[in-house]
Order: sequence, then C-alpha cells, then structure tokens
Amino acid sequence: MEKIKKFFKVEQRGSTLTKEILAGVTIFLAMAYILPVNSFMLAATGLPVGGVFFATAVSAALATLIMGIFANLPVALAPGMGLNAFFTYTLVGSLGYTPKAALAAVLVSGILFLIISLTGLRKVIINAIPKGLKLSVGAGIGFFIAFIGLKNAGIIEGDGATLVTLGNLAHPTVLLGLFGLILVVVLYALKFRFALITAIISTAVVGLILGALGVDMMPAYDAQGMSGVWTGASETVFAAFGGFKELFSSWQALAVIFSLLFVDFFDTAGTLMAVGNQAGLINDEGVIEGGDNALIADSIGTIAGAVLGTSNVTSYIESSTGIEQGARTGLASVVVAILFILSIFLYPVLSIFNGVVVGTNVYGEAIVFSPVTAMALIMVGTLMFAQLKDIDWEDTAIVITGFFTIIVMILSYSIATGIAVGFIFYPIIMLAQGKAKKVNPVMYGLALLFVLYFVLHFAV
Repeated sequence: MEKIKKFFKVEQRGSTLTKEILAGVTIFLAMAYILPVNSFMLAATGLPVGGVFFATAVSAALATLIMGIFANLPVALAPGMGLNAFFTYTLVGSLGYTPKAALAAVLVSGILFLIISLTGLRKVIINAIPKGLKLSVGAGIGFFIAFIGLKNAGIIEGDGATLVTLGNLAHPTVLLGLFGLILVVVLYALKFRFALITAIISTAVVGLILGALGVDMMPAYDAQGMSGVWTGASETVFAAFGGFKELFSSWQALAVIFSLLFVDFFDTAGTLMAVGNQAGLINDEGVIEGGDNALIADSIGTIAGAVLGTSNVTSYIESSTGIEQGARTGLASVVVAILFILSIFLYPVLSIFNGVVVGTNVYGEAIVFSPVTAMALIMVGTLMFAQLKDIDWEDTAIVITGFFTIIVMILSYSIATGIAVGFIFYPIIMLAQGKAKKVNPVMYGLALLFVLYFVLHFAV
C-alpha cells in the first residue's frame, strides 16, 4: 500500500487511498451511460452492437489506465459524445463513408493527435484559433447532439412542409422518453451526481414494468448471453485497416480528418483545464501537471479505439464528480479502468437499452425510437450549451462566426460543415473590419483548406 501511495503521490496531494477508490467508483457511475449510448449510436452505421460495446469498454479502460499511471491525473476517458455523433451522422450518414472508412479516419486523426502531443505543434494550433470560436464549436456540438436526442426520443420528427415538427406526444414510446427527460432534468437541478446513469436505469425499469403490464412498444430484455460481444468484436477489431483506400479516394478526407482532430483536441484540452483547476493541479504558469502525458493518453486511446472499432476517445468532464469526492491522483483513474473492463460482462443487460421499432417510413425503413438513452444525449447537449457564457458578446467577429458555426452545424446535420463555415467566416469578417493582421496565419490556411473542401465536394 505504501508503494501505491508513493507512486501516485496520494499523501503529497492531500488525498487517501479510500478517497481515491471511492472517487474512481463515482467517476465510473457518472459516465457509465456511454456504454449503451455509444454502442447503439454507432450501431446505426451498421457496426455490430456487441463489437462497439467491446471497443467502447476496452478503449476507455486502456486510455484511462494510461492517464492514471503516466499522467497521474484523476481523469477518465471514453469515446466522446459529439464525436460519436459526427462519426454516425456525418461521416457515414451524410458523407456516405462505410464504417470501415470512418474508423480509418478516426485512426488517422488519433495518430496526428499523438504527433501533435509529442511536438510543439500543440501550442501553435491552440494559439491560432480564437477562444470564442473554440467555445462556439463546443456549444454547437451540444446543440447538435441534443437535436439528435430529441429526434431519437420521438419528441421531434421530420415534416415535409417545415422540415421538423413536434412528434406524437401521445405515443407510449415517446411518453417513456419524456419521462426519462423530465427525470434527468430534475436530478440535475437537484445536483445529483449520478443523474444520467440513474435516469437511464430508471427509465429502463419503468419501460420493462409497462411492457410486462401489456403496454406495446416498450424496452425488453433479450438474454442472448456474451456471444454478441465476441462475435461483434471479431467484425470490428482491425476493421479500420480495410477503410484507407475508400477514405483517401477524395480530398474530402482532409477536411474529415481535421474536423475529428479539431474536436477531439480541443475537447480534451478544455476538459483537462477544467478538472485541473477543480483539483488544484494547475501550476503558476497555467499548465496542468502531467498535461503533456494526458494528451498522449488521449491520443493513444483514440488510436486503440479505432483499431478496436469505435469513434474518438476523449477526456470526460464527468471526471469532476470524482474530484468532488476527493480524487487528486491517477489512482482514481486506475479504478475506473478496472470497472470498465468488468463492465464487459454486463453486456446481456444492454438489450434493455436498445431502440424500439415503432413503425416504418415511406421508404419502408424501420422507425426506431430510443426512449431509454435519448435523454442522455439531450442532457449532455444542454450542459455543453453553457460554454456560450464565456464568449465575448461585444466581439462582432466571434458572435457572427459563432452563430453561423452553430446554426449550420444543426441544420446541415453535420459537425464538420459547421466547423468549416465558422473557420471560413472568421477571417472574412476580420478582413472586413480591417483587422487582417490580428488573424493568425494558421487560420487563413485552415479557411482556404475548408474552401477547397467545399469546392471539391460539390464540383466532383
């Protein structure tokens, strides 16, 4: 025990073994929702649910273990919300990539992230992009995944005249989704630490009870055992290596990879600064202790996740729940990693969290609502909206750019397109204001890259 304390600097940072272990359990419970949510979101691309579940658990465990041992930070990692939406709805849904090609893009972005983390490029990129634009992208992703959650719950639906409209709130599956949404909002309002996972489990239990009482289109348990994990993993592991040819068949790949890299990089950097401040681990120079190793852990997690069969792995803001419990070292992260490995054996329970087929559309395709997990997307999106409070509302260039970034991201159903539009508009507005010299040259280069992306995308 003394060796563990010394290695993780437990007493030096004012913590105890008991605090670290309990905090690790707290962090895991706060972010365990990602197991069902990520599995079913990526399964919409055609990837097997069991394979994605395995990839989610193992990549989260590996990245979090590296974070704990080498960075000695109480920060857990897993496939990121927003990044998984980009993978599913933009790469595969809008751009038409196969899941293999999309995984290849994730793998390349992870390798580039590792290179950036090992070199001085990290500071160059961070300093080049205005703070307000970074915040706008984060908030925009929040709006985007909340929109997806509302759609998945059936609370909003497509409409030929107005594009979207209010769904059928009398539908039993939609009502179950509304119950989950109201519950998670109430729990968050009461500042309950485990709001997400509690709301998910409670909604699932209510759905099972209603189903047992004869209510149609409710969640159901399917005792398929562990076979789905191993069979699915055999299809997802190393699948990324079969997608490189398709990925690089057009210049579009450059914009896709950059978008993945951008979101992953700044999501991680922002999370690390937030939890570092909370834990008192920021030094006098404003740098988090172990920050460089933390970025390396994140990039390795993304590489491993892509090889295993999931979207970009990133640091989770839910780690703050463990810091509130007293976590100050990487020992808490090691506990989280162990729990993610053990969670693999809970796979059979995942069937309860699956989507419910409620009918077919005009094309004969199944309409699927996800009443048990939809509220997680909506709530995470709601929390990401708070980033807008730090924007300088007197800065016209940032306000206009931020608005276009967010609105295009939602209406185009594409995170990449929103980022591209924002990066193009910012230097244009700054030029119009006569502030060309205040724009970092890197931003001009990125704007030109995105203009080229649009030209090639619509001209070819």
